[in-house]
Amino acid sequence: MNRPNIIFIVADDLGYADLGCYGAKSNASPTLDRLALNGLLFTQGYSNSPVCSPTRFALMTGRYQYRLRGAAEEPINFKSRGNTTLGLPVDIRTLPSMLREVGYQTALFGKWHLGFPPQFGPLLSGYDEFFGPMAGGVDYFTHCDSQGIHDLWLNGEETAEEGYLTDLLSNKTIEYIQKKSAVARAGTPFFISLHYTAPHWPWETRDDAHLASEVKNNLFHLHGGNVKTYQQMIHHMDEGVGKIVATLQAENLLNDTLIIFTSDNGGERFSDNWPLVGGKMDLTEGGIRVPWIVHWPALIPQNKVSTQIGITMDWTATILDIAGAHIDPEYPLDGVSMLPILKNANHLFERPLFWRMNYRGQRAYRLDEWKYLKVDENEYLFNIGADERERANLAEYFPEQLRSMRESWLSWNLTMPEIPQGANISVGYSIQNMPQR
Repeated sequence: MNRPNIIFIVADDLGYADLGCYGAKSNASPTLDRLALNGLLFTQGYSNSPVCSPTRFALMTGRYQYRLRGAAEEPINFKSRGNTTLGLPVDIRTLPSMLREVGYQTALFGKWHLGFPPQFGPLLSGYDEFFGPMAGGVDYFTHCDSQGIHDLWLNGEETAEEGYLTDLLSNKTIEYIQKKSAVARAGTPFFISLHYTAPHWPWETRDDAHLASEVKNNLFHLHGGNVKTYQQMIHHMDEGVGKIVATLQAENLLNDTLIIFTSDNGGERFSDNWPLVGGKMDLTEGGIRVPWIVHWPALIPQNKVSTQIGITMDWTATILDIAGAHIDPEYPLDGVSMLPILKNANHLFERPLFWRMNYRGQRAYRLDEWKYLKVDENEYLFNIGADERERANLAEYFPEQLRSMRESWLSWNLTMPEIPQGANISVGYSIQNMPQR
């Protein structure tokens, strides 16, 4: 098996059913739908967290994010500027740094959200090139964060570029592929992290530059947005992915390029998570079950679907497995390679998954069809295979299953550092702003 070029695409706050291939009624994602049709779609793919930056810690390290102090922030916010602790430590080997060790060229186009410079940054953690914002959210036109601070970077320097951010990220990716295509064809592959901010707030399409001045003091954009705008933001992202695929084809690289598409967490206020309940910040299925699409013509047959359970950090392990990277025995991966599934979509293996959130004291544990969930002081037991909407609480009917799963979660939690005092929780809005979902 030749080592492929790899493009790992992460959408921001995309809901489980926001794409046509996952049941969306809109036609916002024709490119991604085609990638799924011509590749492999997972129905049981999860994010490491129901909120942005913790998932990104897990993706970068291939390990449960709870092992790092910065990932206890839910999420990292502007108050972390200048903090020397709240970020991805530069001495930790990362997905891009381990790929670079085995000959990959590495680049990140898009959202970093793992700590602020000068203490932290993509170029300090394994990427050769970087273009995008450091913070969790920026305006699509001014590229300023929630404090009005301009936050667009080219490598290690702040840069000013005009344009709609989704398009800028897509175009930078295309330029990079064109620049690296000759050496890639000659046997030196590239790894691109394409981390869109779409369809994260503020609710701005390509035609909404006039909204930038209106939302500059509150990027949460609580008074705006609608489903149509949200779907158009997804479509802009999908168009960019389409142009990237066309570029790969024109450069004769598509067959030998592994494209992985997912989201950092479940959907936000305009998302479609059906039939799942909840969304961002929740450990119900709507907060952590996300799209997983994989396209690699050289290995993966067309139109395959997998019910294998997996989590974001499993993609880290998969990519490192494919690349033949060396894992530091001092930092063993918590992620598990999905390469056997890419080779045979019918292959299945047991994959227990654990989560916790400081917000509302949440716990979750998925094992086969069963899921243990705790929210505030309430405990639940669901059979996800029969009830993925999590409406039928079986805790009273299967007390031994509940006890066993609770004890397994508690045992796992003892292997992780405790949530530190003062860890940040940023919900952004509450029932005072809109009715509970």
